[in-house]
Amino acid sequence: MSSRLGFALLALGACLLCVRLGFWQWQRGSARAAEAQRFAAGAARLVPLGDSAVTTLALYQHVSVDGSLDGAHQFLLDNRSFAGRAGYEVLTPLKRAPAATLLIDRGWVPFSGSRRVLPDVHLSPTGAVTLSGVLAELPSAGLALGRSPPAGAWPKVTAFPDMPSLEAALGEPLEPRILWLDPQAPSGYVRDWHAPGISPLRHFSYAIQWWCFAALALLSWTVMTLRAKAGRA
Repeated sequence: MSSRLGFALLALGACLLCVRLGFWQWQRGSARAAEAQRFAAGAARLVPLGDSAVTTLALYQHVSVDGSLDGAHQFLLDNRSFAGRAGYEVLTPLKRAPAATLLIDRGWVPFSGSRRVLPDVHLSPTGAVTLSGVLAELPSAGLALGRSPPAGAWPKVTAFPDMPSLEAALGEPLEPRILWLDPQAPSGYVRDWHAPGISPLRHFSYAIQWWCFAALALLSWTVMTLRAKAGRA
């Protein structure tokens, strides 16, 4: 009796855990879907930023901004991949006096194969420019162990930095968000922007998998119970 009760409690616990994990994944998928919708809505309408702070507009808002690019002081965001290849994303300061400098993400460049050989991201002086793109957050590692502050000569390599560390390296205040440069804009690299995180469909599929595990646990308990009853008959 005690062994059957223990197995029943184990099966019930596993079932409840899998159901809970399924709902958790479903909620994450719903949140990702809402974020993807917000990204699409913001990117659909172009708004001039002018001298306003980026925080006056919503995240993922499509904006146009005037200024001058500082090609002498660029950052290379390390540990950024595209189509399974390692590389960097190039952050270039856009001077917007009297407004704070805005970092422009000009896109992804491939890893050269050696940490000693950085990609050539040279940018010739262009004077005043008007750029357009989507307001976004700096990428986050999720774990402090994945971070490294800007280091070395310009362009400075950094992994998952925060804005204060970039400000310290540049020696001037920065807007709290960056701009993902439009794919068709010049002076850029590989750009395939989308809302961060995995696809909502993957979260939904994970949820269904957890619910299938719950059903399997319940089915296993039912089969074991019926076999036990058949053995006593």
